[in-house]
Amino acid sequence: MAYRDRLFPLRPGFDDPAYPGQQFYCWHCALLEGVLASFPDLANKLDVERIEWPRPRQGVIALVGEQNQSLPLLVLAEGDNSPHQTGVHEGRVFIAEKYKILAALSERHGFPHPHP
Repeated sequence: MAYRDRLFPLRPGFDDPAYPGQQFYCWHCALLEGVLASFPDLANKLDVERIEWPRPRQGVIALVGEQNQSLPLLVLAEGDNSPHQTGVHEGRVFIAEKYKILAALSERHGFPHPHP
């Protein structure tokens, strides 16, 4: 069964046991969240699943394997590929680098390009 592109950012406001008493956000994910919020009609063209910080991230692992659970991550619709892809797991193409994800959002979903 085909699905839409799926973007996996980290849910903001997470704790890291290495830094007790502090909360964090992933700035790479926040960048993508800002783009999504700025263009809500375009953001509706893909599925966004915010993932909790602790590993293992089972939902991501099920799609792209344990070694590819770093976020943010864009998993392309079944059977699709992109010149921006950074990996393939069991035939499923994904993009794991923030600037390449932004490029793919422009290419695949009509988001404006970031100004150079």
